[in-house]
Amino acid sequence: MNRYQAAYTIGFDYGQRNAVELECRARIRERLPVIAEWNGALEADRLVALDFLQGLGESALTSDRPIEAAGSGLPNTFVPGRNLMFLTVAAALAYKLGIRHIVGGMCETDYSGYPDCRDESIRSLQAALNAGMDSRFEIETPLMWKNKADTWALAENLGGDRLVDLVRWETHTCYLGDRTTKNEWGWGCGSCPACELRRDGYLAFRRKPAS
Repeated sequence: MNRYQAAYTIGFDYGQRNAVELECRARIRERLPVIAEWNGALEADRLVALDFLQGLGESALTSDRPIEAAGSGLPNTFVPGRNLMFLTVAAALAYKLGIRHIVGGMCETDYSGYPDCRDESIRSLQAALNAGMDSRFEIETPLMWKNKADTWALAENLGGDRLVDLVRWETHTCYLGDRTTKNEWGWGCGSCPACELRRDGYLAFRRKPAS
């Protein structure tokens, strides 16, 4: 965050199964700049409705279905086009505001295998957006080559235990939307793929010797 004097935030309501994702946003947005000791300006937030994605393809993230592998080999939590649509809408807003840098949290180091999280996909989309809008956008993905343990460590480096605790208790990743089961690594069912990645990363982070 300290690389920028100002930041805009954007969220998406795409008919996701768990509205808790949207409920977490306000608390994180309010507390993150303070804990990370960022002196820049936190500008306007946008919440964009993309609920048509819910009807375009079957996904366990947009309907009440068991989580399992699909015939394609991908998990059925994959929402086709989701990240591509998110970044395209963010770029349209950035164009209007005169912003070049778009930051996303995609990662392909340890993830669920979604093709639109891969660096190749993001670089290709960046080229398409720049060609289509005659712009020079840079889509930054600071977590792309970090595993989940590295991401927890990054939070600690940026804001110490306060930021680690903000991520533990105020962010949400559980595919089932469980905010009743409290674990060492945060809220969640503990058995869905998202919880497993979060748990394993947190425990690996805590096992690392202090630098």
